[in-house]
Amino acid sequence: MDEVGFLEKLRYKFDNLMSKGTGILLLSLASATAIMIAIISLIVWITQSGPTSSFTELLWMGLMRAIDSGTVSGDTGSVGYIFLMFVTTLGGIFILSILIGILTTGIESKLDSLRKGRSRVIEKDQTIILGWSEQIFTIVEELIEANSNRKHACIVIMGNHDKSEMDDAIRERITDMKTTRIVTRQGNPIDIDDLEIVSLNTSRSIIIIPEDDTRVIKTILAITNNPNKRSQPYNIVTVLKDPANVQVAQIAGNNHAEIILSDTLISRIIAQTCRQPGLSTVYTELLDFGGDEIYFSDCPEIIGKTFGEALFLFEKSTVIGVQTQGKTYLNPPMETILQPGDQIIAISEDDDTIIVKPEQQHSIDVGAILQTTAAESESPEKTLILGWNDNAHLIIQEIDNYVPQDSILTVVSDCVEDEDFQTALSQVVNQKIELLKGDPKDRTILDELMVKNYDHVIILSNNSELDVQESDANTLVVLLQLRDISEKLNCRFSVVSEMMDFRNKKLAEVTKVNDFIVSEKLISLMLTQVSENKMVNTVFEDLFDADGSELYIKKAAKYIKPDTSVNYYTLVEAAKRKNEIVIGYVIADEQKDAQKNYGIYINPAKAATVTLVEKDGLIVIAED
Repeated sequence: MDEVGFLEKLRYKFDNLMSKGTGILLLSLASATAIMIAIISLIVWITQSGPTSSFTELLWMGLMRAIDSGTVSGDTGSVGYIFLMFVTTLGGIFILSILIGILTTGIESKLDSLRKGRSRVIEKDQTIILGWSEQIFTIVEELIEANSNRKHACIVIMGNHDKSEMDDAIRERITDMKTTRIVTRQGNPIDIDDLEIVSLNTSRSIIIIPEDDTRVIKTILAITNNPNKRSQPYNIVTVLKDPANVQVAQIAGNNHAEIILSDTLISRIIAQTCRQPGLSTVYTELLDFGGDEIYFSDCPEIIGKTFGEALFLFEKSTVIGVQTQGKTYLNPPMETILQPGDQIIAISEDDDTIIVKPEQQHSIDVGAILQTTAAESESPEKTLILGWNDNAHLIIQEIDNYVPQDSILTVVSDCVEDEDFQTALSQVVNQKIELLKGDPKDRTILDELMVKNYDHVIILSNNSELDVQESDANTLVVLLQLRDISEKLNCRFSVVSEMMDFRNKKLAEVTKVNDFIVSEKLISLMLTQVSENKMVNTVFEDLFDADGSELYIKKAAKYIKPDTSVNYYTLVEAAKRKNEIVIGYVIADEQKDAQKNYGIYINPAKAATVTLVEKDGLIVIAED
């Protein structure tokens, strides 16, 4: 091996020095300046060629000439002294130039570091979002709304994207931040060291945006296995697709992670909504922070009263259940006595609007309430599914939980695998399933099907084979075909359409469809709600489950006399007599009007009066 020369060694040491950062370079430059001034001052002092014999004064004079190049023009004395001062000035100019370069490079390096988003976050009580996708914008908008009554709220986002790109996207899509600051950082959520950047230990909640189940579980492990983790459990909320992964995720999160099953959630909402037009709007109202939401509240004033009595004690809130000893009960028996430590579950505009009003006699129009009649026997139903995706068999299974026996379900799709269809067949009891292979956009097929003979139509997005925009475009084509059929044949059937991009919902509104299920938006809303209050997750699990109490939109004429002006107390009493809880009503003539929220009114003031006609409905929580 060739021997390394002195110059090469020197160059190597210099290269190492230059790579050590701005601080070391400034220290090295200061040392070089001090050495230069000291050597020249020592020469002047030894030769006694300067204007003073004090070495300290010579050091000061040398420093002034190194800093200010104009000082040398006033020097007098021997040629040797002037030459040495001139050398000092030249050295000062050279060193000052290097100093400017080092400072410029250091500032640029710091700005680059800030742009990369790698500095540690110093916040307290912040909401952390790990991951980046289209869901981020809905989640952030909802968190901003939820934080509107909190000063100096903060959302910290860590994504594996360029920080400037994330900042620009947020500024473009979200214009009003209200009381919330948004901080972005670039990093990998499954990297324990990167997670240190977002300050997990000071967070109020952590939302993990899903890419796939495996990555979600890895992220949970990275959070809970942090060597510097706090003693208090983290409030982790995330989404999984496969129910088989829930147990693993819970183990990884030490049973402190709230898991939302996205496919199951969407399938249940579609199944319930297809049979009850308008229900998707009700769920959206309850899930977003723009109107009324579900809260848990301690109300010692109602201890000892029955649940039925509690329904009338809140003017601006709707009581829907009770939490006792850590368990949640929706629509419990009306005679249930509220015990100390119980919390009521209520729908209200905010948690501070759940106020018990002073007890007084409320006016109920008993004469307008209809007597409870025997339940009508249900006829078999016909459901048409246009399209197919990974959730189709779950949707079919959920529909089977609600429809009467001997119902018929027809599937039209050109991408159904035989194995998937057989899986769907094996899971149904109350329905006969028919498969017609063909393109749902084909008008000839729709005409041959006699769509007017179906009670419910579901349009599914083909999100497994097509991108979001192409899938939604196909859905729009089918919707337009169905609207044309409905108008030409003067027939009515409920239509539920699944869409992937919320922005395309506005385009689809021209089709006058009853319900749109925007999967990503609903999941984002659910994530946000649970991040603010994890107990809400159990409430929605109960509402979406076919067992127990669910949301229904029933004809108002089954509860009160049509065309009769009554206050909301009367509606509460009418539902209570059927062991149900009314949470709002539907005005049929407004169901196509987006400006009036499609005729959906949730949690109205109880003293307010309303006149409901034959075709209007009540939104109730009931067992069937």
